[in-house]
Amino acid sequence: MRTTRTFRTALLTAAVAGLAATALPTAPAAAAPAAPKFLSAGQWPASLTPWTAGPVHKGLPEDGSVCTAGTIPAKGTRHRDFRTELDTGARQTITVAPTAAKAKVLAAELRTALATCLERLKEQEPGLEGVSRYHGRVNVEEGAHVYSIDTSYPEAGSTDIGLHSVGRDGRTVTVLEWGQLGDLDGAPLKGFRKTTGTAVAKLH
Repeated sequence: MRTTRTFRTALLTAAVAGLAATALPTAPAAAAPAAPKFLSAGQWPASLTPWTAGPVHKGLPEDGSVCTAGTIPAKGTRHRDFRTELDTGARQTITVAPTAAKAKVLAAELRTALATCLERLKEQEPGLEGVSRYHGRVNVEEGAHVYSIDTSYPEAGSTDIGLHSVGRDGRTVTVLEWGQLGDLDGAPLKGFRKTTGTAVAKLH
């Protein structure tokens, strides 16, 4: 996201009209660009029990993502889930868009999806209460933005806190989701901001 990188693939063909049938040697094609890198388990904010990283999967997660479902395209997307032994879980999704311009549009759409997520959840789930907050920009590559969504069901006495972020480096966009039982006061917001910066910087 931060620095746009241009990958060049050079193919040399040697066929010169008029020369006797002697082909010039062809230079090997340049290697394909390396895939964006995911976070490791140890790069998430510390939890009461260690984080475990699942495998990287192509496409969108089968169970979807509450706030961004319908926004991220399956093509060019991979995801990885993380968990602890208790109630804390996380996910990183990475999408490589065809161009930096399309990645910029996708990142903007994802920011809107996160900013409006709570209101959409309230429409779908009567009785749900909550507070959504924007926690500012993380200055890394083309930038990242952090949000929190604090929800509760008063009748059931349950509360959940989710931290979310979206960042971009060139034509690559990544989304981080972190959640556990509890509220914002018990969430590692500072650590999540650091993880967001690490995730975007690590992509390329």
